[in-house]
Formats: sequence, C-alpha cells, structure tokens
Amino acid sequence: MTVSLPPHRHWDRGGKRPLLALHCSLAHAGAYSGLAQALHGVTLTAMDFIGHGKARDWDGVEDYHRAATADALAMAEDLSQGKPLDVIGHSFGGTVALRIAATRPDLVRSLTLIEPVFFAAARAADDPDWDAFIDDHRSFGALVAHGDRVEAARQFHALWGGGEPFDTLPARMQSYMAERIHLITAPWPMVLDDNAGLLAPGRLEAIRVPVLLVEGSQSPPIVAAVNKALARRLPHANRMTVPEAGHMLPISHPTQLAALMVAHLAVC
Repeated sequence: MTVSLPPHRHWDRGGKRPLLALHCSLAHAGAYSGLAQALHGVTLTAMDFIGHGKARDWDGVEDYHRAATADALAMAEDLSQGKPLDVIGHSFGGTVALRIAATRPDLVRSLTLIEPVFFAAARAADDPDWDAFIDDHRSFGALVAHGDRVEAARQFHALWGGGEPFDTLPARMQSYMAERIHLITAPWPMVLDDNAGLLAPGRLEAIRVPVLLVEGSQSPPIVAAVNKALARRLPHANRMTVPEAGHMLPISHPTQLAALMVAHLAVC
C-alpha cells in the first residue's frame, strides 16, 4: 500500500544524513530555506502541515494535532529507510516532533526543539508565567472564535512574529496569516491541555535520545517556561539561548541556529 506523503521540499547540503524539519503555524516548508543553506553534510526535508503551503485544507473536525503528527510520521518513515533520523521542530512543529519521539522512538535519532509551544508543560510545572500567558491567549482565541481574523492575526503577530508591525507586512503575507489564523487554535487541545498524554508519568522520561532545546532571549516568557519544564523531564536535554533573537529563530537567526545544531548533531 502506497502512503501519500505531504507536500515537501528537499535541500541536499552535501551529505546523506536525513533531517526532517517541521515548521511553525502560519508558515510552510520554505521557512527552513535559510537554515538549510547554513547547514552542511546533511539532506534536509521540510514538509507542509495541513492547511499550510501546498497541503490540503483542514476540515475543522479531525483532531488537528493528531492528523499533523500522522503526516509527519509518514514523512519520517519514508526518509528513515529503516534507520532513525534527526527531527527538527519549530514552535508548533516542535510539539509534533516531541510527540513523534514519544510514540515512535524507533524513528528518532535526535531532536532539535526550537521554541516548542507545548504550553501544557509550563502549566503542569506550575510556572508563574502561565497565568499571564493564558489570559492573553483566551483573548486572542475569542477573536478567532468570533471570526475577526485580521485583528486576531495582528495580535498574534505582535507577540510571536519577527518584530515588524503586522500592517507593514506585504499584503499577500497578511492575507496568508489571516486566512489561516484558525490553525493557531486548532491544536489547542494538545498544546494547552495535553490530550495526547505526553505529560503522563514516565512518558517524557522515556525519550532517551539527545534533545536540543533552543529559545530566543527576546521571546515571550512562556517559551522559557516550557523549555525549563521539558528540560527537567527529558533525560538527555541541553537547553540553549540565542542572544537578541525572538520566536522566529529559523528565519531570523539561521546561522546562529545552525551552529548550535552542528554541535548537537556531532554527538548524536
């Protein structure tokens, strides 16, 4: 039986070592082009998540995170050829990468989690940054629920974007984000409430591969809270901060991120 793979892009950077890269919400596979160019000795493959890039639309019914993970698993199985591979995930993609490692450890050689938005980990750790974060996100979620897509995209970008005001972005980019803003709340059952059960006792502790946790020094405080909580439970985690960087590290700081990844992959 032939499995249909999600749309994806390959970058051959002079080596056969396969890396699977999973993008953030409101992006697409092309978001990894800068990082791919900064890496060497690997072949990087980035895929489009449901509702992004050239992938199919989300039907609004299926469990979004589960479906996105299923697509990523299909891609990982195709790339691995029976051997574990390195998985990179940014933001939402980081939560999918973590779920893959927890459910299919045979597929994973190493993890690089760049600002993973697994907010439930910070809540479970009783981190003091949780309350302020969830208040802001409930307000944002209300805009999405009421169909105010442009204002929701504007508020989301102000917190999680690259620093430039939403209204100064190219019109095409503004439209792309506003049209897909509902995909931010789609995985909330997992990223806020852990409906996948990754925080169950022993689940994260069973992930035995090396994990690089990366955050930007200028990112929202909840990011550090998540990485701190994950670092406590992942047995082989190494937490690194990129100075003067915000949430969009793969795009804004690909060279610095690549340097951290090269050192990480060298010992995996």
